[in-house]
Amino acid sequence: RKLTKEIERIHVKSKARYGAPKIHKMLVNNGCDLSLKRVQRLMKQAGIRSITKKKYRPYPSKEKVIQLTNLLKRDFSTQTINEKWVADITYIPTVKDGWCYLASVLDLHSKKIVGYSFSRSMTSELVIEALQNAYTNQKPRKGLLLHTDLGSQYTSSEFTQHVHKYQMEQSFSQKGCPYDNACIESFHAILKKEEVYHTQYLD
Repeated sequence: RKLTKEIERIHVKSKARYGAPKIHKMLVNNGCDLSLKRVQRLMKQAGIRSITKKKYRPYPSKEKVIQLTNLLKRDFSTQTINEKWVADITYIPTVKDGWCYLASVLDLHSKKIVGYSFSRSMTSELVIEALQNAYTNQKPRKGLLLHTDLGSQYTSSEFTQHVHKYQMEQSFSQKGCPYDNACIESFHAILKKEEVYHTQYLD
């Protein structure tokens, strides 16, 4: 009963976003010695469920994409901050402005969003602004690795010029392979499931 009460407290505090894995992790961090299966069982008995929703998946593009160099090669390990950044764009619906777009830049060492930009249009300017914000905030040294997918915004000459200006090395995922950029994909998925899909934004 005591464990179930604590599970309910964590669940309510997360605004019902957290499921068994996250609740289990918080309980373990608070000194509880129990398995994930036990948390799942107690939640089922008490009728406690996460309200998170499935990720929206846009239709894949059939355009032919030129493969570019993948320097990251799924090596997400780092020694310090400002060593490897990953970037991506995600869709967010609004009532007044329809689909809007969020471009984020994440530091693989701190798992912190170091730069972002939000716009009604998915253009090169959107991702350039996110990169500029990250660069201004962090002031990284020469040679930082910046990894993105093969989206036209990231392969544009305007974006590449800014990458070179900041003396960064550009790396690209293989076409149709989200695992190459798993960390930022995961961040956007969690942002959607725990916040965006439960909120109706005016603009």
